[in-house]
Amino acid sequence: MERFGSVGFGSVLLVCLMMSGASVLLHSANEHSQCKSCDPQPAACVSNECISNCSVSRVCPNPQDVCAAVWWRDAGMVTVETMCHDPTQALRGVMLQDYSGPECVLSIRQSLRLCACTGHECNERLLLNTHTEENKRDTSSSLEKNPFKLPQLCKFCDIESTMCNATGVCESSCKVSSICEKPEQVCVSSWRRSEGSAFIETVCHDPALAFRGQFLKDFNSSVCVMKRVKGAEDEFICSCNKEECNDQLYFTDGTVPVSPRCDETKLPPLLLVCVVPSVVLLVSLVSLLYFYWVCRQQKLKAPATTDSESRTIIIMDDDNSLNHNLELLPIQLDSSVGKGRFAEVFRARLKHASQSFQTVAVKIFSYDEYASWKTEWEIYSDAELRHENVLQFLTAEDRKASRQYWLITAYQERGNLQEFLSQHVIGWDDLCRLAGSLARGVAHLHSDRTLCGRAKVAVVHRDLKSANVLVKSDLTCCLCDFGLSLRLDNYTSPEELANSGQVGTARYMAPEVLESRMDLENIESFKQADVYSMALVLWEIVSRCSATGDVREYEPPFGKLKEHPCVESMKDDVIRDRLRPEIPASWSNHMGVHLLSSTIEECWDHDPEARLTAQCVVERFSGIINSDIIKGTGDSGSDDK
Repeated sequence: MERFGSVGFGSVLLVCLMMSGASVLLHSANEHSQCKSCDPQPAACVSNECISNCSVSRVCPNPQDVCAAVWWRDAGMVTVETMCHDPTQALRGVMLQDYSGPECVLSIRQSLRLCACTGHECNERLLLNTHTEENKRDTSSSLEKNPFKLPQLCKFCDIESTMCNATGVCESSCKVSSICEKPEQVCVSSWRRSEGSAFIETVCHDPALAFRGQFLKDFNSSVCVMKRVKGAEDEFICSCNKEECNDQLYFTDGTVPVSPRCDETKLPPLLLVCVVPSVVLLVSLVSLLYFYWVCRQQKLKAPATTDSESRTIIIMDDDNSLNHNLELLPIQLDSSVGKGRFAEVFRARLKHASQSFQTVAVKIFSYDEYASWKTEWEIYSDAELRHENVLQFLTAEDRKASRQYWLITAYQERGNLQEFLSQHVIGWDDLCRLAGSLARGVAHLHSDRTLCGRAKVAVVHRDLKSANVLVKSDLTCCLCDFGLSLRLDNYTSPEELANSGQVGTARYMAPEVLESRMDLENIESFKQADVYSMALVLWEIVSRCSATGDVREYEPPFGKLKEHPCVESMKDDVIRDRLRPEIPASWSNHMGVHLLSSTIEECWDHDPEARLTAQCVVERFSGIINSDIIKGTGDSGSDDK
């Protein structure tokens, strides 16, 4: 009996434990995942991973749901869509095979790049061509069969003249970076001399194909070491497979590679004996150049007072250093295309060594406006400012003979946005291009990270208006005129911000700027003022859209006021009466315009803290444009007035 009781008690205990375990398992099975859940939006990719940049988390509706993401590239921009997903259902027509891991590892399935994982918000971070321990053990993994490689980012300037003399280390001076079209492409540079002039070509290239008649042999290197082309005395080629590695070119004797890091190349002792003297000489040369650069920087802090005929070209490098040349660019001014408070802009022709001409814009400042020229040049000279929706900067010059400062940029034939809107009625598709690119440009200025994830200094424009926005040939916008802009770096003190003054154009000034009550302790307040001005420009664009069925004659914001209203008159309307430009009832006739007008109203809210950020406007636009309700409802043409 005692034994039976003992057995019975053990059985009961076992049953209880089994029930308890089942309860735990049941609870675990019924637990809902929490995942990132955002419509398609730009993602930041660095090395072998992408960050979705999604700020929205969602508790999945079904207990079997996992976190998923879809990756693609659109017009050079990496885009990611994140979501909860039932793995028993197809995602974009593809059934998921591996979704139990804790990391979201992208794989290629039927031309799609997607991933899924199990874990709290595990789809925030997407891994590229990376194998987890579970993947390594599971040789049947789709990732093992289809590893995903992110296309390389390379300098891409085709052929252009250079001051590089094929000795030591040279910079390409290329201002354009391009994401290679295919994952297998690598970065390539070539240097050649023709008729006494030197030229550099920087491109993406597939190493399986010949480049200029030569097959690349060192394309897996992390540095671009120039090798002489067989049969050519004055032609060198190099290739490498690291982000923008074809910007810095290493010239040696053609056989010994030079690496900037000791741990990247293991050199035999004999080779070290050959290389060390060259390295010492190179370091000495770089040191001399650095001290020369410091001296030049000191001189640039104030306008030159001498009448000397010495001339300087100032060209921006990717590392924010300056190149100096004794010859000015051969530029011929054609005609004036605009005049502002500080400078006049000319259409001009830049003559190349090949005798061909490139149309450029030249902004000319008098010596009295040195501070304005210097401010705008310093903004443009930040390599990380480069963006398709920011005017392309070429170079800056101090023209001592004529006592002028020049800024040389790309030329946009269509002119500024104000002129364009006054002469054209646009369709829905054109509205999306103009307004969406404007928002992306402002978001890039305000961001402290590039799309690739590199750190950058946030910039506020402080004079956003349709006259300071140029229209490119593809009907996208690019921002220009940074004479009043401000870099929001860690070295900017509240005192400097306070001394920046009440700047901008009164018609486009935010209420807090008009009233001089900005919170100088919070740098976000400067961005909020920019967003208000951007909202007025967006309103101008929408007001000329035919999709609403009611297109009026062009007029600027608050068009009933006189041509150049002063700050005091704007205070009466914007602060006292809280007026904003009219949003006609006809704007509700088109769902896309209706949603966009709501976004505009949030951007010009009287309370700066209540306004959307520029990045939020970009995301709103993406959602509006990709909405199934709106697709197919817009007309695409633009007509002359």
